[in-house]
Amino acid sequence: MVRQVIHTFFSILVWLIIIRVILSWIRPSAYNRTYYEIRRVIFRLTEPILEPIRGRLPPMGTIDLSPLVAVILLQIVEVLLLRLVGAR
Repeated sequence: MVRQVIHTFFSILVWLIIIRVILSWIRPSAYNRTYYEIRRVIFRLTEPILEPIRGRLPPMGTIDLSPLVAVILLQIVEVLLLRLVGAR
């Protein structure tokens, strides 16, 4: 059960980052309160993960690679945690 909780937690984080990236490409033609509320919540949930990574990456112009790095790091941490839990 603990393994499933860990996997679900990390899957949700990865999906939130993917959704954040997609939302950054979408601009509604008119003000849409629902869109901006969803975007605000997702940004608040993912920014604590992305901001430290963004601060350590060299500037790449307008390209933000922090989501890609975050997804890779989250997958590594998930595997390590699952191995740790499985060792017990």
